[in-house]
Amino acid sequence: MNRQVHIPTDVKRIVSLVPSQTEYLYDLGLGDKIVGQTIFCIHPEDKFKASTKVGGTKKLQLDKIRDLKPDLIIGNKEENDKEQIETLEKEFPVWMSDIFTYTDAREMMLSLAELLNVSERGQVIVNEIDTEWERSRGMMQGSMLYLIWKDPFIAVGTHTFIHHLCEHVGFENSCETERYPEIPKSKIPNMLDYLLLSSEPFPFTDKHIKEIQDLCPNSKVLLIDGEICSWYGSRLKYIHTYFSSFKKELEI
Repeated sequence: MNRQVHIPTDVKRIVSLVPSQTEYLYDLGLGDKIVGQTIFCIHPEDKFKASTKVGGTKKLQLDKIRDLKPDLIIGNKEENDKEQIETLEKEFPVWMSDIFTYTDAREMMLSLAELLNVSERGQVIVNEIDTEWERSRGMMQGSMLYLIWKDPFIAVGTHTFIHHLCEHVGFENSCETERYPEIPKSKIPNMLDYLLLSSEPFPFTDKHIKEIQDLCPNSKVLLIDGEICSWYGSRLKYIHTYFSSFKKELEI
């Protein structure tokens, strides 16, 4: 982003604006320093219930953030609104990530741990995730389309973390357009192995499977955990376990 961020040596009050990074901060043992988080920062569940909410990731309550007097705000270039971030960075130190690959996610985790003086704990978490990431390589196979929204259908394209993760575990993404293109019903490929319906941001459920199966009778339509596929923090330590279970369900 071509800017410098001046961060206090001893950060005491953090507002975190990204669910996956918020969960990682808690896993680093920094929960006592998190004074605000978004309504989508739902993990850990017990901490979420007791936390101060500062709005959605793209609709932040700026006055509430100001009242919390953070000495560090942690955001993400894709998750957060540019105009709101530019407003906040005039008043507070705002540290931003920009994640497209596992290397980016790994670098984010190690960097946050370092600047928050918990490098050793961060390295332990990253080492664990490194192992699970390698174990999950090439577990799946087949062509797929990954949908994140309905009415209109929006798919996951290239140059996204979800694309990177799905290709890593062995899926072949049929969407060759960058980012998140809208897909008309008539343009959904009918000869894919899998059509994956994400649990977020649109909450696809079992009731949507038949509707979409009718559009794609030659594909297997499945629900997939959007948190596992898009949360680029410590939730990645569950990637191998999740896809092992996912693969077993396909074999039943």
